[in-house]
Amino acid sequence: MTHVTVPARAAWSAVVRTGETLTVTDLHGNQAVDFLVYDAGDTSVRYSAPDTVQAQGGIFLTTGSVLMSNEHTPLMTVTADEVGRHDTVGGACSKESNTLRYGHHTWSQHACVENFLAEGARYGLGKRDLVSNINWYMNVPVEKDGTLGIVDGISAPGLRLTLRAERDVIVLVSNCPQINNPCNGFEPTAVAMTIGAPA
Repeated sequence: MTHVTVPARAAWSAVVRTGETLTVTDLHGNQAVDFLVYDAGDTSVRYSAPDTVQAQGGIFLTTGSVLMSNEHTPLMTVTADEVGRHDTVGGACSKESNTLRYGHHTWSQHACVENFLAEGARYGLGKRDLVSNINWYMNVPVEKDGTLGIVDGISAPGLRLTLRAERDVIVLVSNCPQINNPCNGFEPTAVAMTIGAPA
């Protein structure tokens, strides 16, 4: 078993082998965890939000949700979830989106895209390899008119979710540094990543 505490605002990655589990623990509550997953043997095969949403018939992830690739094949499956709903449409914060949404004074703030680029470089991944990501623990309700909200999370300290790898995968994580909206309760905190042996 591998257990790592990922500090607030930090990036993390790992190769998770077929059948192994990855448990993400929201240590302090209300912390968004941006997440990407790639086939470890062929990184051109990677998480696809449209394939995942289409396959399960909904935009929120929970127990039983299968993370599908751009080849419509399973990468990971959510086997346990103590929160009940996770976001697939909110995307990753970036210097550009922060500037657009919150003003030019936010340009210098660290963001998830920078975390993904720095961590992905370890595996030969670059900007062209970034796709729409999952936001574990992030609460993004969709209004009847299609408007997206980013509101207070529904997680709490110690709540967990567990995924099983359906093949050898590379997982990239950005422990979201956003401080301009409620996705992290305006105060980013640490999370824990635990890789467990196959059942």
